Amino acid sequence: MTDLAKRTWPEAEALFGEGTVALLPVGSTEPHGPHLPLDTDVTIAVAQARRAASLLDEAGLRTMVLPAVPYGITRWTEGFAGKVSLRPGTLWAILEDIVLSLEQDGVRRIVFVNGHLEPEHVEILRGVALDHPGRVEGEARVVFADNTRRAWAESIGGEFAGGDCHAGRYESSIVLAADPSGVREDERGDLPEVSVGLLEKMREGATSFREAGAERAYCGDPASASADEGEELIGCLAELTAATVRDTWPELFE
Repeated sequence: MTDLAKRTWPEAEALFGEGTVALLPVGSTEPHGPHLPLDTDVTIAVAQARRAASLLDEAGLRTMVLPAVPYGITRWTEGFAGKVSLRPGTLWAILEDIVLSLEQDGVRRIVFVNGHLEPEHVEILRGVALDHPGRVEGEARVVFADNTRRAWAESIGGEFAGGDCHAGRYESSIVLAADPSGVREDERGDLPEVSVGLLEKMREGATSFREAGAERAYCGDPASASADEGEELIGCLAELTAATVRDTWPELFE
């Protein structure tokens, strides 16, 4: 696994070619309760991408993890300090430009690895991926390791499958494993479980966490999180990401 940002340009030169699988972590900058940092979704996406790249490297592939995109569409955290949101067209343009730049330098296989679950944000990632199917010779193919798909949710289980996972046990566990110093443990341990039925509230028309009843920008049960569970979750996300690569480009594994 190679973090592109930590390479010099001569060291990076060998990575830019058709044989490389490039993983692009995408997150957000937004509130995650009183106990997790604003870059929680970036931390999750980077941890998932790095672990997936290691799995792919073990299978004999050449990978690189790109610097993360730290902004997304974050309308659901309206009313809480720290939200930095992009317009949909801006997010699309950023992702599109990254894809075209990589394509220009010979990279033909690109995977979006996303840590931010807001529906409008996810739709942009899906759209950009669909817009780059790689059907013409020389063009890049983009795939989205879509962690909101039902099959993924069932594999991950727990809060993630139920929907009440924003800064809850699921996300708190991953941050405890990937960035333990970022967790405000004095806050986390005293937080009560908040069950808002987020998926149902979305279907009923809620457009923010406040409207859904998450008054402190979290739902779920962060107090029950653990670093051990976070390691397991990162491993599960990585396996699912690697499976996406395997299903998309089976010839790389022959």
